Amino acid sequence: MAASVWTGYLTFGLISMPVRLFSGARGTRVAFHMLHRDDNVRVKQQLYCPADERVIDRSEIVKGFEYRKGEYVVIEPEEIKKIEPKTAKAMEILEFVKASEIDPIYFESSYYLVPEDPGKRPYALLVEALRETDYVAIAKLAMHNREYTVFLRPYQKGLMLHTMYYEDEIRKLENFGAEDVQVRDAEVKVAHQLIKALEAKFDSSKYYDSFEENVKKLIKARLEGKELPAVEKPSKPPKVVDLMSALKQSLQQMEGKKKAPQRAHAAHGESQAGKRQTRRKKAA
Repeated sequence: MAASVWTGYLTFGLISMPVRLFSGARGTRVAFHMLHRDDNVRVKQQLYCPADERVIDRSEIVKGFEYRKGEYVVIEPEEIKKIEPKTAKAMEILEFVKASEIDPIYFESSYYLVPEDPGKRPYALLVEALRETDYVAIAKLAMHNREYTVFLRPYQKGLMLHTMYYEDEIRKLENFGAEDVQVRDAEVKVAHQLIKALEAKFDSSKYYDSFEENVKKLIKARLEGKELPAVEKPSKPPKVVDLMSALKQSLQQMEGKKKAPQRAHAAHGESQAGKRQTRRKKAA
């Protein structure tokens, strides 16, 4: 099992249960190193002090808050530990809110909340109660030198924890949207038909990063001494003069366009399945 990122207690009234947090989602990308172009040697980054004119070790680093240009309040690591809140080891549920009231923009990172053996029964009780009532629990949690407000919601047979962006972290965009634009009922009706034509059940396995796939193909081709043809770039979309006409034309084309991505996704799925089968054979 992967290493947990936090261990402590989840408290719910007078009920306390030992729990662990595990990362629930993490981006995966092809990693590149920085090389010197002349000899393909990996370059190194160093910590340099311009006052002493020398490279320094990480043990010589302290945290500094710049309160005035060029002037800092210096904070030692031990001082940070002294002010850790009680939520560093205990996560207390503060309140419950309806899931429908939480805008997804507040969701930050995802973690699996897993109970230790002594806490399995109260954990199961909380999962079932949240599932039946459609509520989400809000709690406080401290980790990585920061206190988070978190959401706890039922997921599969357990609880998923999501850290929350605070109100002052949500960026506001002035005049966002097009509230003053009027659309005709007939246009909305055709738009509904367009949505219906592309309706599908959500299946996360259908979606993948095509650019990441192309990077992998490029690396493989270079290893084999081959060149990959450039990906065809889409042409500039035509300017929409008549919205209703564009909607109707889109609706006519949609059925064919809907089938093409499915074939691409299926091919990708077959490719991934082949890779898994190859790995299994090697392991055997």
